[in-house]
Amino acid sequence: MKNNIQYPLSEKIGEPDLFVGREKEFRLLNKWLSNIPKRLSKSRVILARRKSGKTAIVQRIFNQLWSENGAVIPFYFSFEESKIWYPNLAIDYYQAFASQYISFLQRDSDLVKTPLSLEEIKEYGLANAIKPLVRDIEFLIQNREVGGNHDLMWKTACSAPHRFAAVYEKRFLVILDEFQYITQFVYPEPHFQTAPIETMAGTYHSLSESKMAPMLVTGSYAAWLLNIMHEYLEAGRLKPLHFSPYLTPDEGLQAVYQYAKFYGEEITNETAVQINELCMADPFFIYCVICSDFEEKELTTSEGVVNTVNYEISDDTAEMFLTWGEYLNKILDQVNNRNAKNLLLYLNKHSERYWTPQELKKELSLNLEVNEIQKELVILSKIDVIKKGASNIDFKGLEDGTLNLVLRRCLDKEIEGFAPNFSEEFSKIIEKLNTENRSLRGKLSYYIGIVGEHLLATAFRNRKRFRLSDFFENVTDNTELNITFVRERFLLQREDGKGMEIDIVAESNCGRVVLVEVRKKKVKTTLKEVEDFSENVETYQLLFPERKVLPAFLSVGDFTGEAKPFCEARGIGMAIELLHY
Repeated sequence: MKNNIQYPLSEKIGEPDLFVGREKEFRLLNKWLSNIPKRLSKSRVILARRKSGKTAIVQRIFNQLWSENGAVIPFYFSFEESKIWYPNLAIDYYQAFASQYISFLQRDSDLVKTPLSLEEIKEYGLANAIKPLVRDIEFLIQNREVGGNHDLMWKTACSAPHRFAAVYEKRFLVILDEFQYITQFVYPEPHFQTAPIETMAGTYHSLSESKMAPMLVTGSYAAWLLNIMHEYLEAGRLKPLHFSPYLTPDEGLQAVYQYAKFYGEEITNETAVQINELCMADPFFIYCVICSDFEEKELTTSEGVVNTVNYEISDDTAEMFLTWGEYLNKILDQVNNRNAKNLLLYLNKHSERYWTPQELKKELSLNLEVNEIQKELVILSKIDVIKKGASNIDFKGLEDGTLNLVLRRCLDKEIEGFAPNFSEEFSKIIEKLNTENRSLRGKLSYYIGIVGEHLLATAFRNRKRFRLSDFFENVTDNTELNITFVRERFLLQREDGKGMEIDIVAESNCGRVVLVEVRKKKVKTTLKEVEDFSENVETYQLLFPERKVLPAFLSVGDFTGEAKPFCEARGIGMAIELLHY
């Protein structure tokens, strides 16, 4: 993803810098995107459970393509979990498409945020001699009332990206978020008195094969969406991408620091690792803990972390539990019997292998026939809380740690007679993490190559009073600092307009300020790199002449023979490791 990305589409994640990680997924998707101009990319579907970041990924792809202003024009539409009349969906869909298309051509980001009306789109089409826009709008206006040809209205809308790609020799990416809702919430009459149009997904039957306007579809209910694809789009038309809801451990730790920084929550480097461990690098779980309303929240101690995580998973009013509880209530309404809940809980507690109905009957001493157990398991697999294997009799839990915690919170007492003691479990996890102080320190040493600036900035915040020589050699001013404010990624601009960035700016109440550059790669920092940093320091000093600047450079890969004398001559502190966390 490029650093100069713009955000015409407001991302649900909020502050763009809260988007962390997903490097593996973006490598795969960017390769796929690069083949769209050559008509080599087949439509794809991202399958992952809710709160796994699917929407964040596809919205970032839209903004990435819009910002690049290259050969691929992005179109984003989200199907809502709310009832809508057929022609109104057609109009909403077409307005979104046409407005985003015009926005891309005119480089006007406001048109993505506030779509044009049908009349405004027609006016633009007339002014710019875009006949398909004019014809489409006239047809939609003529047929939008009761009695109009609503089938053709929808065909006009959903086929628009493919038709425009063909007429104007362009390439579009059609991003359809939460596609499964198209089968459940679109109604043939305006008062929603009849059944929804379940076959709506079939309107994309041929469009899903388009190589000029391939689709990128998402869905939060994998089995439901796969069933839709099988029934209406034919197997193989959309290539599935199964995304884990979890970040890698490294990315998860970055998320902890990023959320803490943006939401102004105090953490330590030790508790950052602990939060990541207990939340299993689940970004939504991490967010809930960092932003928790728990009255006794204290994220600078192990006990405080345990209590806050326990609150989020256990308390009926916590955002984590409310979000997942709502989801599970909808699901459990469909399997509201003790046997089904017993099966669900057991499979998710023992998700390391597949189980057959016969094995489960014996293991759980179920008073059910094997074929009855099979029926319950099929229902559970269709509502996406267990997984069905290649064989019709193989079933397993989802290996989803977050879901397993919530299921235990909801079902353990009902099925097994006692509620789980999460506080005790979480404490044991942290105790294991801290069995030897070296173990946690070892983790922090490893992470310096990934989140070095966060580690150092957090150490500055937590210690507050220290001498710069506690962290760096070659320090010219060794008077104790009293840090009052620490900022990461401080942006500044030279008089000629050149933009610059300083990794860490730490202000002391005495008027001194520490400026630090952090290089995390295991390669030696060169003379050119320390010269560039020195230039940034000089620019900062010109902008803030009243402050006394203390420059320092943390280079995990050491310094070259030329770089060290330069730092020594300029009074730039040097370090190749973090001695204090």
